Amino acid sequence: MLSRLPRPVTRLLVVLAAVLAATSVHAAGRYVFIGHSPDSDSWWNTIKNAHKQAAEDFGVTVDFRNPPNGDVADQSRLIEQAAAQNYDGVMSSISDYRVLEGAIKRVTDKKIPLITINSGTHEESEKLGAIMHVGQPEYAAGKAAGERARGAGKKSFVCVNHFAASNASWDRCRGFADALGVDFKKSSIDSGVDPTTVESKVNAYLRQNPTTEAVLALGPDSAAPTLRALEKAGLAGKLYFGSFDLSDEISRGIKSNAINFAIDQQPYLQGYLPVAVFVLMKEMKTNDLGKIMAALKTDPRVQKRLKDYSLEPIYGARHIDSGPGFVTKTNLPIVEKYAGQYR
Repeated sequence: MLSRLPRPVTRLLVVLAAVLAATSVHAAGRYVFIGHSPDSDSWWNTIKNAHKQAAEDFGVTVDFRNPPNGDVADQSRLIEQAAAQNYDGVMSSISDYRVLEGAIKRVTDKKIPLITINSGTHEESEKLGAIMHVGQPEYAAGKAAGERARGAGKKSFVCVNHFAASNASWDRCRGFADALGVDFKKSSIDSGVDPTTVESKVNAYLRQNPTTEAVLALGPDSAAPTLRALEKAGLAGKLYFGSFDLSDEISRGIKSNAINFAIDQQPYLQGYLPVAVFVLMKEMKTNDLGKIMAALKTDPRVQKRLKDYSLEPIYGARHIDSGPGFVTKTNLPIVEKYAGQYR
């Protein structure tokens, strides 16, 4: 029979095992995402879930950082901190190119690989020195939504913008307006995120502009209170209503015919694919994006997640578009199962 080890030795072995486990994970890769969302914005939970699953699939660590109040200047400071911490790769949204440019330069100056996601354009991403951008082209998505409204005979709208500090959000409004041939500035509300304020501002706009025929909400934070405003005014189902993203409230609105469609930008892809790209570049020892794109399409870890959640990225020569895709009453059951978690 083997004798028991003394308790101090046992405790030491446990500590050493924990250190070795942490070291092996860090050796595989340590990455960070810095977003622009406030703590109150639950939409980003899908990206957090994607990070968690990517960390499990690839044996890496993925940290999530964001300014608690959604302040872009605070996001810039978080990026500077990430540069100082020497991560193996940095992911960042481009909430405001001019504000973030200097901080992101600290990342690229240190030769830390950078991938931009979510807000921002392909062109901005390239100017910042990023490997690629994974997200939805916001102007194109807004315009596609506007073309749907125009096809339904609508000629006027109001864009309810709950994140006016982001240029990408205005791109959505502008795209919709251009599709209808109207001035997006005159057709937009800087609503903020407080539900009571959003509802009040929507009510005020519709009273002042009673001929408004369509509504575009830019996400759950603006869609839910906007829907309440329409219901109280007896306009739910009467105004053409589109929203970006998905939530329980938006799904219920689609089912009741109060919301015509939701624009699904498949945020899970924005969280998962950048981590996959970083790891594949490291595993394959290549910066050739053609080879990386090809590997993404065949890697069993990636393909399993895409199949599990019925996700369809659009691979380009350099960038990956996660949308737009439109969710209507017809295909809602397919995506509703994972809304808010993996869609």
